[in-house]
Amino acid sequence: MMKAKVVVVTGAGGGIGREIALALARHGASVVVNDVGTSATGEGRDRGPAESVVEDIVRAGGKAAANTDSVADAGTAARLIQCALDSFGRIDGVVNNAGILRDRFFHKMSPDEWDAVVKVHLYGTYHVSRAAAPHFKEQGGGAFVHMTSTSGLIGNYGQANYSAAKLGVVALSKSIALDMEKFGVRSNCIAPFAWSRMTSSIPVNTPEEAARVERFKQMTPDKIAPLAVYLLGDASSAVNAQVFAVRNNEIALMSQPRPLRSVHRSEGWTAESIATHAMPALSASFVPMERSGDVFSWDPV
Repeated sequence: MMKAKVVVVTGAGGGIGREIALALARHGASVVVNDVGTSATGEGRDRGPAESVVEDIVRAGGKAAANTDSVADAGTAARLIQCALDSFGRIDGVVNNAGILRDRFFHKMSPDEWDAVVKVHLYGTYHVSRAAAPHFKEQGGGAFVHMTSTSGLIGNYGQANYSAAKLGVVALSKSIALDMEKFGVRSNCIAPFAWSRMTSSIPVNTPEEAARVERFKQMTPDKIAPLAVYLLGDASSAVNAQVFAVRNNEIALMSQPRPLRSVHRSEGWTAESIATHAMPALSASFVPMERSGDVFSWDPV
């Protein structure tokens, strides 16, 4: 499905990114394996993870190049895309997967914890996508796959930085799809459920939390890769501006914000009439204050 295509995968040194890179190579793509080799919280630097994945791909007969540029900076993100051009002569797809976590309850979250996560997830998605966009426009085609999260789509405790960035990625993806559809460019999102180095930081303080983590471990990163490969290939030419969730063997199409209910008053509204009429009429349709686990409450199969 990916023969002769060149794809950049960020954060591909392990977990979901690694499995996507391996799957792309198996389907014929040349892959730029990008990973700065940091810890799950963004510290340190190690070329080893990216090079290890490249070795696995080459050993299996595929084509790959390692890259350790940071996605959080416009200049280094541009170097990442240039790596694809230098290594393989073109760029056909981007998987924005790189990420870090610095979980903290909102009232305790520091500016550094906010900035670090938003820069990698949201700014990183922008920088890499922006660097690839002119090449997609010039050649009349290309595909973006961005990793979002149900922490942003629905909500979660202690992840204001991550949730805000991941919901921002969805809006960015939609904007890219709208702006670049006329050039044959597609942009879609995946909200993955998978046990990885990042999700291994989930706290386990109760038997219920421990059981949830055990269920989570069933959802391996390789389950995400097939959808990413499909969305990057020509077979998905009619799929654009969508958000999917993947849980084990299940793929879900996620809703996007639309009006649920409205009220009208010909003479206009006052604060008092809103209190006595508008809110009582609308409240039956209020979106509940749920977390991701409340909405995805059934066990994956």
